[in-house]
Amino acid sequence: MDRAMPGLMFRGMSLLFRIRDLISPPSDMLAEVDILPGYRVLDYGCGPGAFVPEVSKRVGPSGRVYALDIHPLAVARVQALVRCEGLDNVETICSGCQTGLADDSLDVVLLYDIFHMLSEQDAVLAELRRVLKPGGTLSLQDPHMQEEDILARVAESGSFSFVQGGIKTFSFVPT
Repeated sequence: MDRAMPGLMFRGMSLLFRIRDLISPPSDMLAEVDILPGYRVLDYGCGPGAFVPEVSKRVGPSGRVYALDIHPLAVARVQALVRCEGLDNVETICSGCQTGLADDSLDVVLLYDIFHMLSEQDAVLAELRRVLKPGGTLSLQDPHMQEEDILARVAESGSFSFVQGGIKTFSFVPT
């Protein structure tokens, strides 16, 4: 992932995300991916954590949510959210690519509104492939890219196969 953005830019981006989430609630995108109780889910490029509370609720106390971002302010914001809302099943990770998670350990990876910003898309996709269980789901959404570009870039990586497109997201499985 690209270098961490300055704090002022992050705060501005966070404000834009709040407006986006009022117009298009995170639950709308999450409705397109099966997230069940007990699942282990990674929100890769979580930003200020818009998806974290809903995912935490869906996986329940027996599941786990990992919220990863390159920006320390994003991680701090998610940690504050976790404390404020008492989300005991959420763990934060500050990283630009490597998750530190075990091979084949996740059921779902959310890659929302970040793919266009990744300077090393293939490396990130390879890491996500490594941590997803066989049959797991990569749910990808990026309004800054055309559908054809998203499908081509993911296919070129050789890490995932396209399964289906929803209204807002694309679903892939590890190859």
